[in-house]
Amino acid sequence: MANKNLNAAKEAKKDEFYTQLEDINNELRHYREHFRGKTVLCNCDDPRVSNFFTYFAYNFEFLGLKRLITTCYKNQDIDLFSQNQSEQAVYLIYEGDKNGNNVPDPEEIGIHPLKGDGDFRSPECIELLKQADIVVTNPPFSLFREYVAQLMEYDKKFLIIGHQNAIHYKEIFPLIKENMIWLGYGFKGGAGHFISNYEDRATAGDHREGMIRVSGVHWFTNLETKKRHENLILYKRYTPEEYPHYENYDAIEVSKTADIPYDYEGAMGVPTTFLDKYNPDQFEIIGLAEGDLGKELGLKPFNRELKKLNKSLRDGQLFFMADGYPQKPYSRILIRKKQ
Repeated sequence: MANKNLNAAKEAKKDEFYTQLEDINNELRHYREHFRGKTVLCNCDDPRVSNFFTYFAYNFEFLGLKRLITTCYKNQDIDLFSQNQSEQAVYLIYEGDKNGNNVPDPEEIGIHPLKGDGDFRSPECIELLKQADIVVTNPPFSLFREYVAQLMEYDKKFLIIGHQNAIHYKEIFPLIKENMIWLGYGFKGGAGHFISNYEDRATAGDHREGMIRVSGVHWFTNLETKKRHENLILYKRYTPEEYPHYENYDAIEVSKTADIPYDYEGAMGVPTTFLDKYNPDQFEIIGLAEGDLGKELGLKPFNRELKKLNKSLRDGQLFFMADGYPQKPYSRILIRKKQ
């Protein structure tokens, strides 16, 4: 999706990107053991169109859930099975099949009014959050920082969708560094199709009617996965010629995650895509070489002569010299091998 649409959503504080059931099922199948006996909260979801509600309601017994709570923002429909409009924000509670037909019928779903507008930051929605064991939803991208901060404040387990840009946020990256948040299994090709009212202006050819293609989306979680503890197979040997040393930090440049050398023990700058393969048993994250976080790492500032040679140089970023010219790679995560 073009950044123009994401920016428009951010300015309007209206990120109406509803997740496909297929994408939810593809990710959630890796976490089934986490849900038995648990209360799940979907607190950014209109049940009429939310496939998160559909997934958990129809898989309630299969997953062994204790309770499903879903909050619905105002201007959505109270009645799940009609088009009656309402200004009333509500929350729904489903505690499983009661009549034996294995279907979440309307009479089995408790619908309760909210005093406010259903914003996840409101006191009454926070009270619902306190009841939850695991939060699963697609929160507004424009409020991702606030949303994650609330989850951390109340010490909740979660599996949520966010944009890859969030990795670079100064509020989010330290949580990744300290292994308090990590990436899930992800979307195929790093892009997802979301049900949306926005016009799809993506340059990619994979267009779908009534949907918008968003590149660079991820699942963020603090639920353990097998993937997270799989070692990255390293096969390349270090040579000074192939791996230039940065001029403003004691580390080497590694342009591809697959090219991390197996015999180098020092610090290395790798692309942010490394996080898809990150195993905390194998690697230590030192920091993010970007902006204020880069300055905190102690990256030396650029002098006037270097900036004349490469006007794109910015303080807080790494650079190395190639043929007498300063080269600035795209944002790099600094790592070190543990084993």
